Amino acid sequence: MSTLKQGEFVGSLDCGTTSVRFIVFDQYANIVSQHQLEFPQYYPNPGWHEHDPEEIQEISEQCITQACAKLEEAGWAKESVKVIGITNQRETTVVWSRTTGKPLCKAIVWTDSRTKNTAAHFEHLLATTGIEVEPGQFKTGEEGVEALCDITGLKLSTYFSGIKLRWMIDNYSEVQKAHDEDDLLFGTIESWVVYNLTGGVQGGIHVGEVTNASRTLLLNLHKLTWDERLLTFFGFRRSILPKLVSSSEVYGHLSHGPLRGVPIGGLIGDQQGALVGNKCLRQGEAKCTYGTGAFLLFCTGKDIVNSSHGLLSTVAYQPGPGAVPVYALEGSIGVAGGAIKWLRDSMGFIKSASEINTLAASVPDTGGVYFVTAFSGLLAPYWDPGAAGLLIGLSSYTTPAHIARATMEATAFQTRAVLESMKLDSRTKLEHLKVDGGMTNGDVCMEILADIGGFDVVRPDMRESTALGSALLAGSAIRLFGWDISKPATLAEVNTKGSRTFNPHMPEEDREKGWTAWLRAVERSKGWDEGVYE
Repeated sequence: MSTLKQGEFVGSLDCGTTSVRFIVFDQYANIVSQHQLEFPQYYPNPGWHEHDPEEIQEISEQCITQACAKLEEAGWAKESVKVIGITNQRETTVVWSRTTGKPLCKAIVWTDSRTKNTAAHFEHLLATTGIEVEPGQFKTGEEGVEALCDITGLKLSTYFSGIKLRWMIDNYSEVQKAHDEDDLLFGTIESWVVYNLTGGVQGGIHVGEVTNASRTLLLNLHKLTWDERLLTFFGFRRSILPKLVSSSEVYGHLSHGPLRGVPIGGLIGDQQGALVGNKCLRQGEAKCTYGTGAFLLFCTGKDIVNSSHGLLSTVAYQPGPGAVPVYALEGSIGVAGGAIKWLRDSMGFIKSASEINTLAASVPDTGGVYFVTAFSGLLAPYWDPGAAGLLIGLSSYTTPAHIARATMEATAFQTRAVLESMKLDSRTKLEHLKVDGGMTNGDVCMEILADIGGFDVVRPDMRESTALGSALLAGSAIRLFGWDISKPATLAEVNTKGSRTFNPHMPEEDREKGWTAWLRAVERSKGWDEGVYE
């Protein structure tokens, strides 16, 4: 047997909404080894979407093991992996027992909308009782909404972890009991995975990274601390919360598996990970990732920009412990690739996701069909939890091809809606948009996006931007390859492969006609689930 070569690589565990992958990168962001596995999705009731945290953990460890085996098959020793980073689906909420280390219920996924009435309850509470901003001083109504947004950068929505956690405590007796007896540990996916990779109940660490924490409704965006006013408002014990950590530092070491002893040096929410992976590290740079949902982040530098047009203020990344954070404006679209999955799995229009490109390209337009993909309400910039999915403009002329094309157009229209808001908030018009994620593999989808948006779409050849982001943060934590996330020049040789630009060709008159029709369709989808507001 030949001797395995010793190299220097960085690993990234990318825990997405439908799959997990472990990718090993070299210093130029070339992929040396990777392994990906899907995990089960659970939809027990309309609007519900659950994951089994233990299945995510098992799949994660299998991906690490298999990617390491492939690394050795390629002639490299697994000891070549010097550090790993982790990136994850955000907002998805996990609760487990401090005593046993086992989940107390299934995780509630970020797309889940069962908590509509919980969100409505807190909207009512904010309007009437209000939130205590200073001892004895409460702000109610619009002032209360503004106060919450000023503290967190967020809106009261089913989307965020704090609302999901409250629902778990209120509806699962075992979760309530654990909370009351101080046996409850709460975290988003990175928190759960790190806890288990570092030993679980046998000494595992309970940490939460700031970009993920900024999606909970519990973090003070200015101070990057858990806010007691929010814990009081939602009724949570402070002891259930993880210790807050930056996006780039050594948190602990893997306690088992082929990479036992390797440090974990980078943690970041997946959308912020893609921002870092695209090297959008300076104010004014933006990217959009098209996965299950679509997420457009615009880097605002060290300034928190409060949106007046339906966007969120969020942490982009914190380059190290105690370092000044970088912030971003975000437009969150709940359903993008998720609608293609629906066409495949629920409707049977296609057998694989990639087939949608061929089907959509078989017709020149949608035949007047518009698809508002509000499967769990509408997120940015509309923020309507009662909105419902809507296919409108159907006729006897309509075929599956028209609906397939309308599905792609829906993502493009929603991207434009977010960009219109971003232009108003930032007073900056984007001339081009960097994109990544599974949906961007199809040229037809990118052409539609450019035409409907009216801007150039730039697609890099290496599109594993999310995983690369956590890898860069991990490498930076130990200064591997001289990387320093706070000094973008040190990343100059990373991911310098080419890109392809898609230019708009649609006449402006046609673009605006389609946009006006889309806005009419959105209005018709709003407020369908009236029980939300009672």
